[in-house]
Amino acid sequence: MIKTVIIEDERPASRKLERMLSIFPEIEVVAKIESVEEGVTWFSENEHPQLIFSDIVLGDGLSFDIFEKVPTKGFIIYTTAFDQYTLKAFKLNSIDYLLKPILEEDLAGAIEKYQSFLPADNSVSSQEIKQLIKKDKTTLSRILVKIGYNLKIIQTHEVSCFYSENKIVYLQTQERSYPSDFTLDELEELLEESKFFRVNRQFIINSDYIKNIHTSPNYKVELEFQPKEEITVSRDRVKDFKDWLVS
Repeated sequence: MIKTVIIEDERPASRKLERMLSIFPEIEVVAKIESVEEGVTWFSENEHPQLIFSDIVLGDGLSFDIFEKVPTKGFIIYTTAFDQYTLKAFKLNSIDYLLKPILEEDLAGAIEKYQSFLPADNSVSSQEIKQLIKKDKTTLSRILVKIGYNLKIIQTHEVSCFYSENKIVYLQTQERSYPSDFTLDELEELLEESKFFRVNRQFIINSDYIKNIHTSPNYKVELEFQPKEEITVSRDRVKDFKDWLVS
């Protein structure tokens, strides 16, 4: 049997996932956890399960906080309505990332991945996990931003560029800019490569918002950009930028 724990703060969602898992005879749900505090206590006092299904945003924090305080050797399949946490999830023993509402075929695929990836002795190295992450890379399609005490979902296709200013990374839409929780390095890993490009240390741009491209004899490339007025491509990125435009 595969001993399994569900971490989910919405009880209807927890019950639904448990029902979905009940059709897999090899899965045994041994605990259901609703908060970071409860999770830290449970994982501190009990034998860790082989498999964990975990929502990310809980009432008292992020489920990442549990495993940063109590590291686990169990594998984690994250279940969430937001895909902006993909990179951090895969740094914490995650082997899959299911967006809500969870489809039966996606759930079955995640369990099959868990079973097929494990060798006979149920152990796996961190390097093997990294290889799996590279193969199953997920691109970022929407971002959750804070506006005062409110939250807003921004689709990445609405973002003209991401830029760094005073050690904060902002995303720019046609209406305004919003601070994000990402670094530009993280965004490079998560954004769709055919649409977004890191033109210099400060900017990642969306090709859909380029108005004009100006070149000069000294190989300088400047972009007329909407809504930002002008962005310069760093010289060491010019060739890659040109290749990206026609790829």
